[in-house]
Amino acid sequence: MTTSAWWRRDATTVAALALALIPTAAPAAAAAPPPIPAATVVVQHRQLPEPPPAEEARTELGELVVEAPHSMEGYWRDRFPHWIKQYGTCDTREVVLARDGQNVVQDSECRAVSGTWTSPYDDKTFTDAKALDIDHLIPLASSWRSGADTWTTDKRRAFANDLTHSQLVAVSAASNRAKADKSPDQWRPPLRSYWCTYSRAWTDIKHVYGLSVTESEKAALAEMLDTCA
Repeated sequence: MTTSAWWRRDATTVAALALALIPTAAPAAAAAPPPIPAATVVVQHRQLPEPPPAEEARTELGELVVEAPHSMEGYWRDRFPHWIKQYGTCDTREVVLARDGQNVVQDSECRAVSGTWTSPYDDKTFTDAKALDIDHLIPLASSWRSGADTWTTDKRRAFANDLTHSQLVAVSAASNRAKADKSPDQWRPPLRSYWCTYSRAWTDIKHVYGLSVTESEKAALAEMLDTCA
C-alpha cells in the first residue's frame, strides 16, 4: 500500500486554517440596514481547499495501490470521531458551513442562522443550513474498505475532520444521501461540470492518506479526470 503522507503535512497549515476561519465582524457602513444583534457575527466567505491540478492528480492516481475492497467487519461511524471542536464552540460542521456559504451569519454558539449555500454536486441553492449535509468526499465506509480499517483512532479523527484538503464540502442533503458510501464507479455528482474537481479531490485524498482503489474505481476516476479542460 502507498506510504501515507498525511502525517508529513506541515502542522502549521492546520493551525493557520483554524485561525483563518475565526469569524470576524462585518465592517460598519454608512446608511447600513438594521444592525445585526450583538449575539451574531457575519462570516467572510472562504473557498473549499483546491485539489491539485489534473496532471498531478493523474500522477497520484497511477501511484495508488489497486486491490479488492477490505472487509467491513468491525466498521461503525463512531470509529471516526466527528464533528470535533475546531475553536471555541465551533465544530467542524459549522466551520465548513461558514467556509462554503455566502453572507453566513452565526449566533453566539457558532451555529449558522442565515446565509446562502450552493451545493456543488447538483447546483441547488439553499438559505437554510439545515438543508445541507457536510459530505466526506471519501465516505467513511469507503475509506474503511480501502485501508482505514488498519488506522489508529487519531488518524481516523484527523481524516473525518480534515479542513486542509478537499475532504469536506457542504452539499444538498438529497445528493449526499444519494451518494451514501459509493465510490466514483458507483455514483458521480449529477452536475457533470463538477466531475473534474470531484475526481481530482478524490484521487488526492486517497493519495494523501495512502488509501487503495479498485480497478473499476480507478477507471472511473481516469474517465472523470479526462473532463478537466
